[in-house]
Amino acid sequence: MQKKNIVTKTALCFWLAAIAGHAFANLSANDLKNFGDKAELRFATVSNFGQEGTFDARVTVNNHSFVTLPKGKANWKMYIHSVKRILSTNSTELTFKRLQGDLYELAPTDKFLGLEPGKSLHFPYKARGHIVSYSDFMPRAFIANTVGDSAVFANTDTENLAQFVDPFTKPEQFLRFDVPHDLYPVVTTTSRYQSNLASASGAASEKATETATIIPTPKTVAYSKGSANIDGQWKIVEVGGLAFESDYLQQRLRDNGLLLDRGATNGSYKSQVIQLIIDKKIAKPEAYELNITSEKVMVSAASPVGIFYGVQSFLSLLPAEKSSNKTIPALRVFDEPRAGWRGMHYDLARNFHGKEAVLELIEQMGRYKLNKLHLHLTEDEGWRIEIPGLSELTDVGAFRCFDLTETQCLIPQIGSGPNRTAAGNGYLTTTDFTEIVKYAAQRHIDVIPEIDMPGHSRAAIKSMEARYKKLLAAGKKVEAEQYLLSDPQDKSQYLTVQSYSDNSVNVCLPSTYAFIDKVTYELQQMYRKAGQKLSVFHMGGDEVGVGSWTASPACNQLFTNADNGVSGVADLKPYFVQRVSEITHKRGLDLMGWEDGLMYDPNNTFNREQLVNKRVIANAWDNIWEAGVADRAHRLANNGYDVVISGATHLYFDHPHEPSAGERGYHWATRYTDLAKVFGFMPDNLYANADRTFTGAEITNLNALVGRILPPLEKPKHVLGMQGQVWTETIRTKEQLQTMIFPRVIALAERAWFKANWEGDVVDVQARNTQWNTFAAALVNKELPKLEQAGVTFYLPPPGAIRVNNSLKANTSLPGLLIEFSRDGGKNWLPYPSHHQNEIRIDDGAIQLRSRLHSVVSATAILD
Repeated sequence: MQKKNIVTKTALCFWLAAIAGHAFANLSANDLKNFGDKAELRFATVSNFGQEGTFDARVTVNNHSFVTLPKGKANWKMYIHSVKRILSTNSTELTFKRLQGDLYELAPTDKFLGLEPGKSLHFPYKARGHIVSYSDFMPRAFIANTVGDSAVFANTDTENLAQFVDPFTKPEQFLRFDVPHDLYPVVTTTSRYQSNLASASGAASEKATETATIIPTPKTVAYSKGSANIDGQWKIVEVGGLAFESDYLQQRLRDNGLLLDRGATNGSYKSQVIQLIIDKKIAKPEAYELNITSEKVMVSAASPVGIFYGVQSFLSLLPAEKSSNKTIPALRVFDEPRAGWRGMHYDLARNFHGKEAVLELIEQMGRYKLNKLHLHLTEDEGWRIEIPGLSELTDVGAFRCFDLTETQCLIPQIGSGPNRTAAGNGYLTTTDFTEIVKYAAQRHIDVIPEIDMPGHSRAAIKSMEARYKKLLAAGKKVEAEQYLLSDPQDKSQYLTVQSYSDNSVNVCLPSTYAFIDKVTYELQQMYRKAGQKLSVFHMGGDEVGVGSWTASPACNQLFTNADNGVSGVADLKPYFVQRVSEITHKRGLDLMGWEDGLMYDPNNTFNREQLVNKRVIANAWDNIWEAGVADRAHRLANNGYDVVISGATHLYFDHPHEPSAGERGYHWATRYTDLAKVFGFMPDNLYANADRTFTGAEITNLNALVGRILPPLEKPKHVLGMQGQVWTETIRTKEQLQTMIFPRVIALAERAWFKANWEGDVVDVQARNTQWNTFAAALVNKELPKLEQAGVTFYLPPPGAIRVNNSLKANTSLPGLLIEFSRDGGKNWLPYPSHHQNEIRIDDGAIQLRSRLHSVVSATAILD
């Protein structure tokens, strides 16, 4: 009987221990799950105003679970993502170690006091740079044990970043620095109202009306009296060889409610006809004429691409509302683009969003006459294109998961967490990519594939190391080494801007160039299957870690070889580019790279004559004005390189739409890039775009700012055009991607296609504002509704608002958007009248506001 009582008491003790919390030194998979599901991990910016170039932040773990993290060392570790490099901590309870990139490991020391249910753990740290927005913190922190079990902190497994990031409420949290003073104030609902009121579009918002505007603006438009009333009696006729353009037009009209039949090729139709005609008298292939009368629409061009652009201009005139008849103005257009290169760069390597995201981007690029899609297919964080014969590139390199050996996947990065199935993982199969190339070619868009090397290559390196280990274990040493990109004997030490110390391909290994040749061969095969020709190979080349190859035996051996032009480490980057140039030239390809991949230093380009490709093209991107490197575009062009203007201060769409903690995006080049800023960019007059420094100070004399006279553009023929960029470190879903791209890409298309009369050394501000008003009105009335109909997500600017004598006044930066307000925390929304006949009376307390266009709403603004 007494023995039974002892057993009962023992069981009771264990039960009480379970209620109080598990206190076992080793946590099981079930313990981890219970802890991750219930405990709360939070990040907070403490202050950006500390030691110059650093900020103070904090991780807090609130234990709402029944699991106790035991005292002292144990088998558990926490993992967090920090894109800002953590420098130090004053915690004695936890050690921290950067694994690679943004992944940090926090482990208990023998001084760890334990974490019981109901208690909190604080981990203060100092990191490089500053944090001023929710998206600077990454989701999906997790806890793991030493046998490989892991669990995500559930409150961080979300794209609602406020669930795990503390609010930014103090100047030291939402401003970047105080020495020097941050001159970009964070936008408020009140400051936004004043800014909208002062801007031309804000002043014109009440009188914005439907306009007969074509976007992008044609070179010349002559309006006539009358209009064309197009209904189902009309027909589409093409002369032959324009089947896709005709089918495309028919489908777009059908989507808009107009059901038009196709007429007989070369049929004689005098009225109620849309004719597509090849006219060899039109000299340039992308030029076209569009002639609309009451009886006929005629699109003429020398080639199918010109016909396609003429069709887009015709479609641009149509109202967004679906109906079985359309009335459009009579007019005549003579049009051609200002630039031959009108591009969009999309980084699908850092985070992968699926094939459909690429196709939807292509479709919209075609609608706005953009003709180059630069696909950034590889990165440190992922390899996104299937290469036959090198399955590890996608089996390992296309996925991130909790495998610290990196034989099954890459380690987690940029908020992916420990699970292989998480958003951001995946790749394009050869079939997918062939479909993309074909789909783009139909819309007269060239797809430029980028395989980023020799830096930014960690996914490729680790994949080939996994291949090496597998084949070596099978006794296939020669085959294992065939495509190896790293040398186990290389002891070089470096750390890149993104905190990698193992992402530089070894440029001294013959296997590196075998790998490049293999990849370019397979890419060419995909293009051929699509019925197209690969013309440009982008090698990347940017941000190679300083110190790469300095302790490489293979490179030291290369230095001893006579007559190879390589005498030291400084010769290795140009040596690499020269070797890639030879490989791509033999395959009939032009070579492309980021500007710093083609330069020794900020002032000196590689010798163009040593690169054998007919064309070598540079993306000129690094234009933080006071850094003095914005002249690289001119230096490269003057030295015989072709240049695509890609300036980060105006054309990086991964930067926030406005300076606000709630806006997504990095802000290393500029605090924000709004739609009007993209619209106002002048690609033909690069230095004239210098508006503000990184701190926000107004630039009045760029030469004085950098302390020297910047070189003029001596060979403008080498500037091919311009290109927008979107990098995806903070972009994990397709919806986030599209919200960052649209509608800024439409403003990009406007500037790439049409040179405005206000552009020049001295900007005609009045003329620019007039054209901006027209553009903005057409955007709201036609272009954004058409995006909505196509299922594309886009950004709407939140409204501004003020209180005046207990009444509400509100406005938006885009004319014609509906404004809604809520008095009850967003439960019920009421329309704010577009005309102020009736004042909206408001009581004390917070008012929420948002912009709306049909089903699309902006982020919520709060007027306290």
